[in-house]
Amino acid sequence: TQITIPSSVTMIGNYAFSRCSSLAQVVIPSSVTEIGEYSFSECSSLTLISIPDSVTSINICAFSKCSSLTQITIPSSVTSLGNYAFSKCSSLMQVEIPSSVKEIGNNAFSECSSLIEITIPSSMTSIRNNAFSKCSSLKQITILSSIYTIGDYAFSGCSSLTQVTIPSSVTSIGNYAFYGCSSLTQITIPPSV
Repeated sequence: TQITIPSSVTMIGNYAFSRCSSLAQVVIPSSVTEIGEYSFSECSSLTLISIPDSVTSINICAFSKCSSLTQITIPSSVTSLGNYAFSKCSSLMQVEIPSSVKEIGNNAFSECSSLIEITIPSSMTSIRNNAFSKCSSLKQITILSSIYTIGDYAFSGCSSLTQVTIPSSVTSIGNYAFYGCSSLTQITIPPSV
């Protein structure tokens, strides 16, 4: 149910703890710089994980389907979140994306059905395809003026979203970006699009 990774480890490899369904808590040492693909995917009992400031990348599906994970703090050392990194974390209510993150992969937070609020950091220039699709509890998004493109299906199925302001920096909004946002009553699209 609990594991402490020794300080001799510098990378958590692909699929390292995938499908460890009873794993509830993990302590990652500051020696680790990378969390590999699918490393904790489908750890359905995982409720607490501390990611140290040494980590720079969280790869594809690293925490996907961790259905008991309610909150996660991404350290300011992380520059990229891989595709599906936190996809289908259905209990995730809060996540802080630091300004160090330059890229959030496709579907990174898709189907995080308990996620209520998200702020896109100023370090990012694009919101990738399906990044927040089917986040059905998402009520508020803050898109900063650094964003140039919003990808296909980026916020599709965000059925609790009521209002969106798209900054004047945005030049392109992808196909079906707000498809199925059934509560959306107001959206401001700048002439730059």
